[in-house]
Amino acid sequence: MNGITEVRSDALSPPRGSFSQAIKVPAGAELLFVSGLTARDREGATMGIGDIALQTETILKNLRRLLADAGSSLAEVVKLTLFVCDLERSPEVYAVRAHYFEKPYPASSMVGITRLVSPDQLIEIEAIAVVSGS
Repeated sequence: MNGITEVRSDALSPPRGSFSQAIKVPAGAELLFVSGLTARDREGATMGIGDIALQTETILKNLRRLLADAGSSLAEVVKLTLFVCDLERSPEVYAVRAHYFEKPYPASSMVGITRLVSPDQLIEIEAIAVVSGS
């Protein structure tokens, strides 16, 4: 898969979810840095108000479209950063995420925040992906 490989250390506890401890990208790979996406439709309206699972789904669908336009895919995402307003709802986020990513899972961070730009937005996701051109 484009030389993207998972790196694990037996000295660390294994990941609890759909993410890797680390991801190795081949030298010379072209990278795409995706700004934070929120659950907005084409006109800018927030989707799934009050529903973090639907917002996560909307973001990942939009991310998939954006990556395709750049010659990449979800399979080539090497790093995700999730900003979540209510960390108690992270199991809902993980459940949706599991439908979009396969091994090797991207490296990932989840950060609890007090709010996003719009109070209707519950999650924001940014990504780094390899661009293979396929």
